[in-house]
Amino acid sequence: MNINDKSPAGEVATMAEVSEVVKKLRERAKELLASGAVKMIIGYGDGYSKGKTVPIFITKPEDADRLIFDARCQNSLSMYLKTAEIKAKGKIGIVVKGCDARAINVLLLENQVKRENLHILGMVCEGVGDPTQDKCGWCMANTPPVYDDLFGEPIPNKGWNEETFAEVLKLEAMSPAELWKFWTEQFDKCIKCYACRQACPICTCTRCITDKNQPQWVPTSPHSEGNYHWNLTRAFHLAGRCVGCNACHNACPMDIPLKLINWKLIKVVYDDYNFIAGMDSATLPPMETYKVGEETDFIK
Repeated sequence: MNINDKSPAGEVATMAEVSEVVKKLRERAKELLASGAVKMIIGYGDGYSKGKTVPIFITKPEDADRLIFDARCQNSLSMYLKTAEIKAKGKIGIVVKGCDARAINVLLLENQVKRENLHILGMVCEGVGDPTQDKCGWCMANTPPVYDDLFGEPIPNKGWNEETFAEVLKLEAMSPAELWKFWTEQFDKCIKCYACRQACPICTCTRCITDKNQPQWVPTSPHSEGNYHWNLTRAFHLAGRCVGCNACHNACPMDIPLKLINWKLIKVVYDDYNFIAGMDSATLPPMETYKVGEETDFIK
């Protein structure tokens, strides 16, 4: 049984059903820590409330029995790799789903992390969340595209289909006035908490543009002008880099549909450049490279 199989009632598989895969993960984690191959393993553990998980940072082999992996493991742990505290630890082991592994590929491309400092524990994943998140229905990386150890039987990636950009197409069908009304209502809810930035695995600026006041690029107050500046600036900074993990969307306490902005730009980059972020750590995103002779008609 795959670790994310669900019962007819839609419930996450029981621990007894997933124990073989998780057991192998724990055994490997113990080996890595005991041998000194890694200094720490970042993984998922049971949360403090029912149905929730929390990130755990393991440094002792005996603590590896705290590791879990099932459909509750929604958050991207790859966001921790960019922090100075984690980098200072040396070689790190990390438990990743496919979308998390794609984020790691982006970080590798941008020299935010070094491959030799990572031991990637890849988990085959058919979807997370209850119910399964919409982004999982057309996942491009059910089997992580980069790993050192793989847990679970590899499965073919589902790939994109006509449903992938269904919500984006609905927005594209709106008139400019309708779009303005829709996004004004959404952005007016923003409280500038920056949870989206903090949850994103590829927001990597040491000092965010919103924290700069000489000059003041983005108004800091939570009002319409500042909210538009912040949300759209961040979205454009992610163009060609976003892996569609929906971490920002899930973190937003005001339920702003941030995924719609990101998926719109994912669609533009895919349509114009046939590029999907994070599928490997060798292909530079189109927004980060230029070749002599490329068309520049889009520059006005």
